[in-house]
Amino acid sequence: MPSPGLRPAPVPGWCVTTFDVPEVEDVIDQPGKIQFEAFLDQHRVLLSTCLDGLSEYQVRRRLLPSKTTLLGLVKHVTFVEKVWFDEAVTGRSRAELGIQVGPDESFDLDQDDTVASIRQGHVQACEASRRAVARLSLEDLVHGNRRGPLPLRWVYLHVLRELAQHCGHADILREQLLSGSSTD
Repeated sequence: MPSPGLRPAPVPGWCVTTFDVPEVEDVIDQPGKIQFEAFLDQHRVLLSTCLDGLSEYQVRRRLLPSKTTLLGLVKHVTFVEKVWFDEAVTGRSRAELGIQVGPDESFDLDQDDTVASIRQGHVQACEASRRAVARLSLEDLVHGNRRGPLPLRWVYLHVLRELAQHCGHADILREQLLSGSSTD
């Protein structure tokens, strides 16, 4: 069960995605790719919902010396989606994709970044990720990563690790914001 700090009541009229996210328990007997996708989707939703019910000020608030903010985390995982499911799968460069060169810059927030715009970008990136790998098997190699050819299974595991790590960060930041504590 998710912690109460991360999963507040949903914001009325807002939907994380246009697809159904299966419960991971519902895919136990499904093929591996379906299992991976269920876990990825669950973490994608968890990260996006960390913004629910918070103000624009709160989601931009820095509670740590690093660039990490709730809004910045969702912006960063949008970058991750594009790197691993667009660049790695299609071979298009980061310049062609219109994304930052490195992960550190992907946390930077622009004046025009809002909860709505960052969420929309995240949903679009996740939907593009699903389309990019729809016809691939877990053993298929993707060739657009600097490491060289990688099996899709490795990409799924890497992205799942990254999403899980950032869900933990988001949970702690959200808890700090809701409790009113800060380090600044």
